[in-house]
Amino acid sequence: MKKFSLVLLTILCIETHAASGDGAWPGQSFSQAKIMLKNLYKGSPTTFYCGCNIEWQSNKKLKPNTSNCGYKPRNELTKKGKVNKRAQRIEWEHVVPAWEFGHQLQCWQDGGRKACKKNPKFKAMEGDLHNLVPAIGEVNGDRSNYKFSMIEGEQRVYGQCDAEVNFKAKVFEPAPEIRGDIARTYFYFEKQYGLKISKQQKKLFIAWDKQDPVTQTECVTHERKAKNQGWDNPFVAANCS
Repeated sequence: MKKFSLVLLTILCIETHAASGDGAWPGQSFSQAKIMLKNLYKGSPTTFYCGCNIEWQSNKKLKPNTSNCGYKPRNELTKKGKVNKRAQRIEWEHVVPAWEFGHQLQCWQDGGRKACKKNPKFKAMEGDLHNLVPAIGEVNGDRSNYKFSMIEGEQRVYGQCDAEVNFKAKVFEPAPEIRGDIARTYFYFEKQYGLKISKQQKKLFIAWDKQDPVTQTECVTHERKAKNQGWDNPFVAANCS
């Protein structure tokens, strides 16, 4: 009963936020969120798409340790012949891309991401901890704002990392063990911010949610984010003890 009441209260709070207008969106900026996330992920430090260990360096920068995951850069060098530094660093990935939630706002139509920086709703979405995960920079860049989908075949371009990308079709296929995490993030954004999800994508996410249920690791990470942000993602919280 206590668990049900907590989830109900969370949903009511989310609905209140969503109905309160652009001037009353809670949360932190993306810059603030990135500082918080460095501490939140200690204790469960693996990258989202490839499952690589994360090293916390003395200069506070995060670096992927690929010894446990078999990740290899798709491009060792940049087009200019320099070392691909994005393959050697951790970046904070928006599971629901900024482009996807941003272009549904008028400010994006007026001037893109830069114009939306002053929009309170966009700021809340951009800095929402429940939508941010650590990813190897190269993979984050390749995913871009591509939609999640299934790609025929298993043509892996990141060594043993189970992530596929089709640049021509602009789609990205994540590993089976994080597909449910992605689905529940999208459901949360739909509920929290009114994100519009196509019928095709919604059908895919419903299937992913069932195929990849909430894990204990997902619960631990979620609880840390909820504690720091002030509210749950109810699609995860309802399945955590």
